[in-house]
Amino acid sequence: MSETKEKMAQSDYSADSIQVLEGLEAVRKRPSMYIGDTGMKGLHHLVWEVVDNSIDEALAGHCDLINVTINENNSITVRDNGRGIPVDWHAKEGKSALEVVLTVLHAGGKFDKGSYKVSGGLHGVGVSCVNALSTDLKVTVRRNGHMYEQEYKIGFPQYPVKEVGDTEEHGTEVQFLPDASIFTETEYRYDTVASRLRDLSYLNKGIRITLTDRREKLEGGEFRGEEFFSTGGLRDFVQYLDGEQRPSLLSEPIYVESEKGGTPVEVALQYNTSYQENVYSYVNNINTIEGGTHVAGFRSAVTRVLKTYGDKNKLFEKAKVEITGDDFREGLTAVISVKVMEPQFEGQTKTKLGNSEVSGAVNSVVGEILTQYLDENPNQANRIMEKVILAAKARIAARKAKDMVQRKGVLSSNSLPGKLADCSESDPEICELYLVEGDSAGGTAKQGRNRAFQAILPLRGKILNVEKAQEHRILENEEIKNMITALGVSFNERKSLAFTTEDDGTESGPLNFSKLRYHKVIIMTDADIDGSHIRTLILTFFFRYMRELVDRGIIYIALPPLYLVKRGKEERYCWTEEERSQAQEDLGRGKPETVNVQRYKGLGEMNAEQLWTTTMQPMTRTLKQVTVESAAEADHLFSMLMGDEVAPRRDFIERNAKYAKLDV
Repeated sequence: MSETKEKMAQSDYSADSIQVLEGLEAVRKRPSMYIGDTGMKGLHHLVWEVVDNSIDEALAGHCDLINVTINENNSITVRDNGRGIPVDWHAKEGKSALEVVLTVLHAGGKFDKGSYKVSGGLHGVGVSCVNALSTDLKVTVRRNGHMYEQEYKIGFPQYPVKEVGDTEEHGTEVQFLPDASIFTETEYRYDTVASRLRDLSYLNKGIRITLTDRREKLEGGEFRGEEFFSTGGLRDFVQYLDGEQRPSLLSEPIYVESEKGGTPVEVALQYNTSYQENVYSYVNNINTIEGGTHVAGFRSAVTRVLKTYGDKNKLFEKAKVEITGDDFREGLTAVISVKVMEPQFEGQTKTKLGNSEVSGAVNSVVGEILTQYLDENPNQANRIMEKVILAAKARIAARKAKDMVQRKGVLSSNSLPGKLADCSESDPEICELYLVEGDSAGGTAKQGRNRAFQAILPLRGKILNVEKAQEHRILENEEIKNMITALGVSFNERKSLAFTTEDDGTESGPLNFSKLRYHKVIIMTDADIDGSHIRTLILTFFFRYMRELVDRGIIYIALPPLYLVKRGKEERYCWTEEERSQAQEDLGRGKPETVNVQRYKGLGEMNAEQLWTTTMQPMTRTLKQVTVESAAEADHLFSMLMGDEVAPRRDFIERNAKYAKLDV
């Protein structure tokens, strides 16, 4: 840069260049800093923030009913029967306390330990963020025999808080409409909201939570809705997670609710016939997806108590098998919930608990109840120990299978699957791998792809259902081995597909992703029933054994078109029935008989150019990114759809049959 240009640049940067964002303006300027993102996840986060305020009232003992409504225009109404936000004058801020809560960041009763012992949400930021990111927000407070209200537009009050009537009811009602200029998506998903409210009902027993969707009417004329209420708390949660699809080895879950060192601890666990460990942890109702000290304390207690019991009764000696920590957790489903006054979160997503004192509290509480349970229930204890010994034998068999595979060179980095058509680029950031159903479609994809950055791996038929298979069977499956090898994934030293936990609570996975060869993995199957089944089998494998790829947003689903609508040289590809109908109308110009409609049921019905244009060309293709909004709900769904039990799967199909599209 020349001296003249440098002086000009310096003169342009002055005190006038410093922007001070007033009030909630900072939230609107950088919304992702406050709610994570402005997509579907951030949109739903607004609901969680308002609901969390009502839950905090419940935790303080002042609320037992929360009503959530999705309105016709996709606005949300949350009403509780708590004390109601204070409306009296706030001397320091010079405005109503209600307006302070809704317009000032870091304002709220959560910072006053006399008001709330524990709380979730964004610690005073939440409801003001919702106000800032909503085009319209109306709050109604029922308190001290009177009813008050105030309305806002993009965070600005339209009038001072006013009294609008008398009432014997009490509580707070917030209705808000997310700002479409902020969010990329503005339509709320019923299932996402229902899943979170269901979790909250289990985590806070005795609170009745209702959900009503006024956008959809059922056959009887009533709006779609559910009520969530649990008297058993985490007992009910564990039984819901396993359901009928994973039969329990115990007559009922092992449950404890206690307090150690000022930390309330609630834990429920049970063993089932599956081969996975499913542990879900929460701190102040926040799902700690990265675990933390509370999970470390729990797993340490389980390993310690079961090992002591097995050694005392010489069970492992009789079985002539060496036991590791992983063996004690196969088939274990557990939910851990702790309430911490001042939680310290860390990790990549700030959802890993770091409070060291919590580990000891959970370890002590779980250790005591588990020891007592084993002593008082010898038959149930024997079932658990039989499961542990079986897991150990399966682990040893899996290690032998893995060693055999490695000796053949199949999982070495220098030996790629013969069916893999690799790309010429080596930078994983720009490389993508298509997992394609069948050799025929794989051949078409190889012809149509961009060889520079797109790799193709054809999969023969339906891969193994890992939900019903032991570890060594999974490792012996040819298609699964090909996927692992193509991705460049290697096994860690433990030579097992199970997860283990370090002393700090960090989960150590079975696979090493440091040499991952593609940062976009795309599942491309036929648009028919078999294609959907194959896609589900692949997703089950990724969710159970390569969860890190899902969490990192690497897994995608390709959406090939369902129809080609053509008239003469004019043609249009359509992905939905609505698009097909519109295309027929547009191209037919009032003469639908002149329009040819081709229904694609398989990828093989398209030539290489068509497949590239519709499904593989980055500029024109449609991909769905696979995300997990609720790990507990996803676990329940995979177990139900892919497990051994038929009855739960049949019930699910009957309940959701009206949403299905059949190929007949």
